Amino acid sequence: MLSSPSARWLLLTCLPKFGHARRRNLLAEIPELTNLLTMNPATLRALGLAAESLAAIEAWQRQDEFHPVVREVRTILENCRRHGIGLVTWQDADYPEQLKHIHDAPLVLYTLGDTGLLGREQIGIIGSRKATRAGLDHARRFAAELSARALLVTSGLALGVDGAAHAGALDAGFPTTAVIGSGLDRVYPDQHRRLGERVIAGGLMVSEYPPGTPAKAAHFPQRNRIISGLSRGVLVVEAGLRSGSLITARMALEQGREVFAIPGSVHSPVARGCHHLIKQGARLVETVDDILEELGSWWSAPLVDEASTPEPKPQSRPGQSLAALDSREIAVFEALGYDPQSTDALSSATGLPADQLMQSLLLLELQGLVSSAPGGFQKIA
Repeated sequence: MLSSPSARWLLLTCLPKFGHARRRNLLAEIPELTNLLTMNPATLRALGLAAESLAAIEAWQRQDEFHPVVREVRTILENCRRHGIGLVTWQDADYPEQLKHIHDAPLVLYTLGDTGLLGREQIGIIGSRKATRAGLDHARRFAAELSARALLVTSGLALGVDGAAHAGALDAGFPTTAVIGSGLDRVYPDQHRRLGERVIAGGLMVSEYPPGTPAKAAHFPQRNRIISGLSRGVLVVEAGLRSGSLITARMALEQGREVFAIPGSVHSPVARGCHHLIKQGARLVETVDDILEELGSWWSAPLVDEASTPEPKPQSRPGQSLAALDSREIAVFEALGYDPQSTDALSSATGLPADQLMQSLLLLELQGLVSSAPGGFQKIA
């Protein structure tokens, strides 16, 4: 087990005082990092390795399984085998080329599902965990349509926009990739455990953390760099000004990726982050074609094998749903805008008493035409 190529790369991830900066410096001196594991102590010292790293490599060379680092590698391998988790290392053919070129690329990816998807052209879809109904609908619709245009949707399995993007691709019959900030045996959040199972069955789940690793706040920015690193571009659906999605967008720009943002109401706090990105030069997006145009004209033709891939499910349009409504509900819908309106303002505009107004708003919500928001109710775009 410890003699496998995967074990050697795992050891490098477990070495103490062997972070990204030291790895980059060493790659300027040696052609392959795993060469370190066959070097003598004098050479390793000359390369500037810390004493703790040197001691772990010497223990590895002796196959001393009592050394804590060597024991950790064996434990990870055993846990991966127990949970059916695959390993894709830096030297494997399945390791995505675009991810290799970010400055702090992970040496090992833990995977569950179809690792062949790592080589697909990908688009990241990210956004607020507290998304509005309109934001969730945007995430689902864009995920389905981008998938149908041969782009693999990649996100972080978080509540809100991330989950809606994964579900949108899967519901339309396409695979999706989820990058998580914990071990693959500890899907986070718990509310998305079933969604995670669907992702694995119909796509791929990825982590740089070994099995048994719990979700921690510090892991999510690290996870985000992988989402952007795997992707040709990142679409921000909704985001506050202090949202983690803006951190991901900044990482995407640093990695040379395209950044796209969907605008929203000037009154909505989860639209302000998108507006900020647009001011900073992100591409304003209204349709999938806006994304395809920016990424390149060769993407604008359908690339999916239509004979083998199901059509995305049609999205309901307001006109289709309104036909089944009474005149009272139509009047309420027409009085609404895309900014939240209070029930007092709606009651004044429609002439309806409060009880009838609330009944109509409930029916419109059930039809997917209206959503509640801070300050009242609004149309869903």
